[in-house]
This record gives sequence, structure tokens and C-alpha cells, in this order.
Amino acid sequence: MHEGLASEIARYEERTPRSKQAHTRALQRIPLGVASNYRAYDPYPLFVKEAKGGHLWDLDGNEYIDFALSFGALMAGHSHPAVVRAVESRLRGGTAYGMPHEMEWELADEICERYPVDMVRFGSSGTEATMHAVRLARAATGRDRIIKFEGAYHGLHDAALVSVKPHLEEVGSIEEPTPISGGAGIPAAHIANTIIATFNDLRSVERRFEKHPGQIAAVICEPIMMNVGMCLPLDGFLSKLRELTRKHGALLIFDEVKTGAKLAWGGACEYFNVKPDIVCLAKSIGGGLPLSAFGATRAVMDQISQHKVFHGGTYNTNPISMAAGLATFREVLTREAYQRVGQWNNKLLGAYQRIVERSGLKATVVGAGANGVLLFRDAPLRNYRDWLEVDPELWRHYWFAMVNRGVLPQPYWWDEQWTICVQHTEADIDRHIAIFEEVAPALAQAQKERHPVATAR
Repeated sequence: MHEGLASEIARYEERTPRSKQAHTRALQRIPLGVASNYRAYDPYPLFVKEAKGGHLWDLDGNEYIDFALSFGALMAGHSHPAVVRAVESRLRGGTAYGMPHEMEWELADEICERYPVDMVRFGSSGTEATMHAVRLARAATGRDRIIKFEGAYHGLHDAALVSVKPHLEEVGSIEEPTPISGGAGIPAAHIANTIIATFNDLRSVERRFEKHPGQIAAVICEPIMMNVGMCLPLDGFLSKLRELTRKHGALLIFDEVKTGAKLAWGGACEYFNVKPDIVCLAKSIGGGLPLSAFGATRAVMDQISQHKVFHGGTYNTNPISMAAGLATFREVLTREAYQRVGQWNNKLLGAYQRIVERSGLKATVVGAGANGVLLFRDAPLRNYRDWLEVDPELWRHYWFAMVNRGVLPQPYWWDEQWTICVQHTEADIDRHIAIFEEVAPALAQAQKERHPVATAR
């Protein structure tokens, strides 16, 4: 471990003793001491006391400008007044019905206005949305196999937990990647039905169709791969993927769990001007409450209407979450909000790029919509295997250094990205820039000392 990183971790431990105590206690009852594996990291995670707007406070009272925002689920920010009003009002009318209510149609209509879908069903998580989308595609086509891209994350169901973070020594040819289980407990049959292709490589997708003629039900993809920081699609890749799926009678599923509410008013469908067959939404559409949706053409959704595909869930269209979702769509995620957040993100991206160049860091700055990322690699990503070249130790130095100075730059892990919310202010952006400018020289020095040959090029 480089001495710069060691110093920042020591400072982190000095500032957050109550988080350490809380984590030690939690380990006795909760595996890894956290409720989701993604929240576990060394030496221990921050434990939050409260959050408001674009800021949060840990158990020790340290304040942070929050650009992690619950893994990007809070473009509305913490406790947005419009969401709070809607939730407080609805709480007095009941917290769960298990029966239909008018907010179902209202929110479905809002979604159909923004995204190129005719009908919608709801759930509580992104995993549910992508799981049901895959099942719908299989029912609509009468086929079992799906294609997903190496390194892509589409939730925690068995069909999706294949080749999420495979090691380089096991991935096989980049033209025909080897499907690798995402962990124990996934049946071999599920792995066999999930075919792996390479993002931004249309020929790799074509090969999979050629090898499995008439067997591919759908291609599922994040329009921007956001399980590797940010990997943008090459010009024309998504539109050509759309053409290729039509050619082979397969459906195209856009997993917009991350992009759907943060990239543009109409998500990636609008941003890239591509119309998929099925759209999956979650995270920021709920304004901080658990809410997801999947939508498609009437013909595809008729698989549910005709009782060919079963979709259910006790907490589907929970009135509290639906009230939050309606407030988020109608009052928070407006076209004006996207314009303002986009301007702030461009300012942050531009400042990062200038600081990288001035400091001599070998790094790449990438962003779109409300999101951005600093990748410790000297060229943009084209696919998952490029991401494997990112320097995790230097990223950890960056993350702990920013956090120690009061900016939570993104969720922990170098496969994540920052999010700007509607409640951030320009002063928050300026502070983020100032702190990065403060820590960048030490990062450049550490990079030079750890990789003297690479940085001398």
C-alpha cells in the first residue's frame, strides 16, 4: 500500500470511530456487518446518522456533500420537500392496500409519456424489473436464451448474475466471452442460457446469434454501462444493436435502472434516440423510496394480460412509494431540472479534466446527464476488459482523500460514478472542485511512484 493511501486511511479511522464501533457491533448479527454486500469495504464503511438535500452526516457528526446519493438512487436528493409532502399526506390514508388504486394509472401514464412504452407494471427494485423483463421476452419469443454484455450488472436474479465481474484469467476470447457464474448457488442451466457478448463490439453479438440461431429471446443492456464506472456506447452501437435484434427476431431490453431518471427527461431512449422493446426503471424514479417499473409495447405486455406470464407482488404499487414516484416525476425531475443539473455536471467534468491535465495525472474523465466518473486509466473505456486496467489502489487513495475533506465523491468501489441531484447547489459543485484540486497533486505523485514507467510515457 502506498504511503499516501495509508495516511488517508489512518485519517479516516481517526475521524470515524463511531462508524467503526457500529460496524463491529453489526458483524455479530449481520453478514459482513451490512445489509448489502456492496456496502462492505475496508477498513469499515461509514455509518450515516442523517441526510438532507445534497448533504449527509455520519455518526461522528462529520458532514459530507453527498455525490454517492444511495448508489445514484437520489437525483431528487435526500428528503426533497415535494416528496416529503406527498409521503406525509399519503401516510394518513394507509400504508399498504394490496388492492388497486388510482395512483397506479396516474404513474403508469407519466411513464408512458416519457418513455417509448404503451403499458407498465410496477415493483420495488431494479432486480424485479429486469427479472420480469427477461421473463416477458422469453414468453413473447418462445425462446430461452438471452444475451448480456460482459461486466454488465442487471440485478440479483440468476439469469443476470453471469459474468458480472469475472477475472481476466477466466473470461476467454473477447470475441466470444466465457460465461462465468456471479457466485455460488446459481444453477448451471441458468448460466447456459445467458450468452455473453462484448459491449461496443457488434460483431461479438452477431456471432452469438449465429451460434444460437432461433434461440435468443432478447439482448439486455445498459445503454451506458455503469457497472464499470461509465462506459459510453460508441456512435451508432445502440441503433445497430436495435437493427440486429429485429433481424433475428429477438427483443431489445434497455436496463435503465441507473440511466432512466438521470440521463435525460426520457432516459437513454431519448438521449440516444433508440426505441427498445422493453424498458426497465428503478432507483431515482422513487425519489428515495423503493419503486421500480418495467414497460413495453402492448403486444409484449399482453403476455401478462392473457395470463401467459405471471407477475405479482404484495408491495407492488405500495401507496407510499407511488405517491413519492408521482411527486418525483411531476415536481422534481422536470425538463428544467435536467437542464440545470446537466450544466452543473458539465462544469464539474470540465474542472476535473483541467485539474487532471495540470496535475499530470494519467486519468480519464467521463460523464453524461447527472453522472460522471474519474477513471484511473489513460483512455476511455470501450468494454469491461478495459475497466480491468483501472488502478484500484489509486482510486481508493482518491476516495478516502475526498471523504476526509468532506466530499463523498461517489459510492465506494471504483465501478461506480458520481450523481448530481436537484438539491445540490453551485457552491456544492465548487467545493467538490476545490477539494479535488487539493488532492490531485498527491494522487499524481502516488501514481508516479507506483507506476514510474507508465507515467513517463
